[in-house]
Amino acid sequence: MGSFATGVTVVTTRVGNETSAMTANAVLSLSLDPPLLLVSVQKESQMHQLLMRSNCFAINILSSGQAHLSERFAQPGPKDLSDLATQKVVTGAPVLVDVLAFVDCQLRQVIAGGDHDMFIGEPMEGDFGEGGPLLFYAGGYGDLTIRRCE
Repeated sequence: MGSFATGVTVVTTRVGNETSAMTANAVLSLSLDPPLLLVSVQKESQMHQLLMRSNCFAINILSSGQAHLSERFAQPGPKDLSDLATQKVVTGAPVLVDVLAFVDCQLRQVIAGGDHDMFIGEPMEGDFGEGGPLLFYAGGYGDLTIRRCE
């Protein structure tokens, strides 16, 4: 699957005063009617435990200049957000300021899938900015150049 180019996101959540984040590229738009998004999370991860106790998450879509955030939240261990600018939008999940786009989601369902669970969320709010997305392909980061295919 390393030959499949994906966008890069940081998924964030909050349980009480505890926040956490993880880099994720297993994110997709599941349904338009009703609108639903899905993020796949390894069952043994710290983020999985928090999402199971939470009722919300935010998907922060990274821009091409934000590989440092992807690398930071892909590392094992605690995921401190205190030095980053965040905002609360609707659910209370931290939304990173200055990302390419975000979707603030209410958790609706969890479905088992092998060594991962799929967390399905209903978008409550979202927004997008200017720029291009950060991409991940064959173990490295890249950006997107648009040209017409003929």
